[in-house]
Amino acid sequence: FVGIPLYFVDLQDDLDDFGFEDYGPDCDSMRITAFLDIPGQDNLTPLARLEKYAFSDNIFNRQIIARGLLDVFRDFSNNEEDFLTVMEIVVRLSEDAEPTVRTELMEQIPPIAIFLQESRPKFPTAFFEYLMPIVVRYLTDVNNQVRKAGQEALLILLEQDLVAQSDIENKVCPILLDLSAPDSDDEYKVEAVNIICKMASMLSRTTVEHMLLPRFCELCSDGKLFQVRKICAANFGDICNAVGQEATERLLIPKFFELCSDSVWGMRKACAECFMAVSYTTSPEVRRSKLSPLFISLISDTCRWVRQAAFQSLGPFISTFANPSSAGLYIREDGTLSIRPSPQDVASNSCQANTWEASSDCGPNAGENLTRLSQGDSAAAGVMEVAKDSSFPGMNSRLQSAEDIFNTFLYWRPPLPDISQDLELLQFKSEKHKDSCSVQCNNCVASSEIKKVLESLQEHMDDPDVQAQVQVLSAALRAAQFDSISDCETKKIDSRDQLQNETAISDEAAISDATCSHVEDTPLSSASPDDISEQSATGDIIPQPLLDQYLSMTDPARAQTVDTEIAKHCAYSLPGVALTLGRQNWHCLKDTYETLASDVQWKVRRTLAFSIHELAVILGDQLTAADLVPIFNGFLKDLDEVRIGVLKHLYDFLKLLHADKRREYLYQLQEFVVTDNSRNWRFRYELAEQLILILELYNPNDVYDYLRHIALTLCSDKVSEVRWISFKLVVAILQKFYANNANALGLNFINELVVRFRHCSKWVGRQAFAFICQAVVQEECMPADQFVEHLLPSLLSLASDPVPNVRVLLAKALRQTLLEKAYFKSVGNPHLEAAEETILALQSDRDQDVSFFATIKLKQNNMDNTSIEKQN
Repeated sequence: FVGIPLYFVDLQDDLDDFGFEDYGPDCDSMRITAFLDIPGQDNLTPLARLEKYAFSDNIFNRQIIARGLLDVFRDFSNNEEDFLTVMEIVVRLSEDAEPTVRTELMEQIPPIAIFLQESRPKFPTAFFEYLMPIVVRYLTDVNNQVRKAGQEALLILLEQDLVAQSDIENKVCPILLDLSAPDSDDEYKVEAVNIICKMASMLSRTTVEHMLLPRFCELCSDGKLFQVRKICAANFGDICNAVGQEATERLLIPKFFELCSDSVWGMRKACAECFMAVSYTTSPEVRRSKLSPLFISLISDTCRWVRQAAFQSLGPFISTFANPSSAGLYIREDGTLSIRPSPQDVASNSCQANTWEASSDCGPNAGENLTRLSQGDSAAAGVMEVAKDSSFPGMNSRLQSAEDIFNTFLYWRPPLPDISQDLELLQFKSEKHKDSCSVQCNNCVASSEIKKVLESLQEHMDDPDVQAQVQVLSAALRAAQFDSISDCETKKIDSRDQLQNETAISDEAAISDATCSHVEDTPLSSASPDDISEQSATGDIIPQPLLDQYLSMTDPARAQTVDTEIAKHCAYSLPGVALTLGRQNWHCLKDTYETLASDVQWKVRRTLAFSIHELAVILGDQLTAADLVPIFNGFLKDLDEVRIGVLKHLYDFLKLLHADKRREYLYQLQEFVVTDNSRNWRFRYELAEQLILILELYNPNDVYDYLRHIALTLCSDKVSEVRWISFKLVVAILQKFYANNANALGLNFINELVVRFRHCSKWVGRQAFAFICQAVVQEECMPADQFVEHLLPSLLSLASDPVPNVRVLLAKALRQTLLEKAYFKSVGNPHLEAAEETILALQSDRDQDVSFFATIKLKQNNMDNTSIEKQN
């Protein structure tokens, strides 16, 4: 250390660790190379002193120079000759025999490149001529640490788009191909494969497909090193995404099949973990015909660890079959799922939507019933008139009796009745019923037209709206056939009965749990193959074996043979599976969801609680009210670990409910104030944040009767963070009142605030009053004349408060907010004089902080809670 005594004496007292840890390149307090500016006994210039220490015999001197290269470039970048001299020194230093020096130097290359790009107009030339060759050379360094530093630097440079395309194709890729060659050293080959997989996502598709993809395919079949194959399997999804669908299906899928059948279970496990990424890149045909059977083989693997990884990836893999648009949903730019707004005016179909009622006129509840129609239901409303015009005896009474069996929340229309008795009635009436031939012909024409429409709709049975139309048309068909029966058509009754029977079975299969099982389980001896395929609604969306395996994840036996947390993985991916199946197939998942919601492990219930709002968006308001609300209510009474999941998205869930259903939760919101552990203050903090959002869902009267009490309770919390966010909630409530012209409620609330906070015996309450007044003025929650009449006198009276912290906040409220408003700046304002007198009194306050904030106008007029807390 003889060469740099001043550096260590001046910058650090402790010489045990040489002082390197405390002075990294990001240190702002002191440059590592500050000693270069200190004149020494050698009387050398800084550049000469840099060269002296860079090639000193002392290893630590060279390490310091390597670590401080960024500062060196900052000092010498203005002079072109000095800059080139520094570059030459760096090139010479990169050939240092000490590995630690080379490692330190390579770690500085990315920040140097970023600095040069921002400050040097000739950056490309300098970087590509001097620094890029060093990075490429270090990829083949004999030292392992140096190679790793070079690989990390290369990835950073590629990520920042600092490497030219020509260098990638002519320098980087050839080196990696040589290192990954079959005759290459094993250690070099493993590192090369790893870097190829990581950089694939940063390169252009053409470069990856033409230069790296052939070698990757060779490495997937490497029989010498299983580590190479494992790296390929673990990064297979990234490679597929980099090359696109065509190259994936042509070249990579065969290799993926080989890896999934590898003799080493670690390979198969890695394939199961990346299965979703691979599936996402392929076409729906390949996904269904090739990847689905392959995944079933992994989920049935002999190794438990493979099965465990496969079950964890099962839900994500199923989600790749999803089509959100078919469910009336879309994915926003931020990745959240939202309901697609309906382009149609639903109100114009109010009379049609009410045709299920016994009366043909639009009753007073027509508008109420109409609001329950989903986006696609309005399209089916016009078809309902067919059933209305065809008077079918006993239909209304049977619909009413069927409500005892079906949940009216589950289906927006009453379900079709059982027609077995109608068939017997038809058979009986066929012997007696005789009508004119003209009536028969007209009914036959109507029946044939309805049949044509039914046949055209059979290709789209996966759409819930089409299913609704088929059900309505089937009822109309039966009614038309009933009217057209005569003695002369007795021979045709058998064939029509058979058609009716098949139609009835097909209709009920679309709304029953039979769609969750194989079609072969349904006895349809007389049905054609086309009818059988149409009845498997879920099979058209998700291959049935995948759905069966997913539904079995709640089986207790799976926890014993596969994974103890398999239920948690099932709960985590359930919204994705529900989105894939669509709301029309929710009955397939309903039992599974209820089983998970009652799981003994609170982690499973917690997972569901965090995602129940997303599931509500997928299912819509009808199914949400019927199936999710009871589970939501159960979560409200669960452990705090579960309740926090519901609480974090409370607003998102409540806004999806109808107003009458939403209003039932007003009283239950008070239960969130009580927690299992009173120290869990973040729970109450989250409650206050959610209440600020929830205010818009309720009218001012409900806010005053229910939410006001919760807000005032939170304002008295023991934890200051909860109190400060609660003060913002109070301000939002006041804004709610005056925005909705509920001035009387606002005035009552103001009087309560004055009593509770202004005249509070504790100084924190009076300080809170000053903050609330400042926020009211800042947010303009109420008219200025109302503020100066009801709040300003109480606020100004705080100038005589004995606690300085209260007067500090008063000074900030007046100086930073109140006097900055145009209302108080107007000439002749009678309240301006009182405010200015208070400011003058605070400027001469005996407390230094009070007088400071009353005198100085801060540049940043904010109300940050953290800065306020520092005054306490």
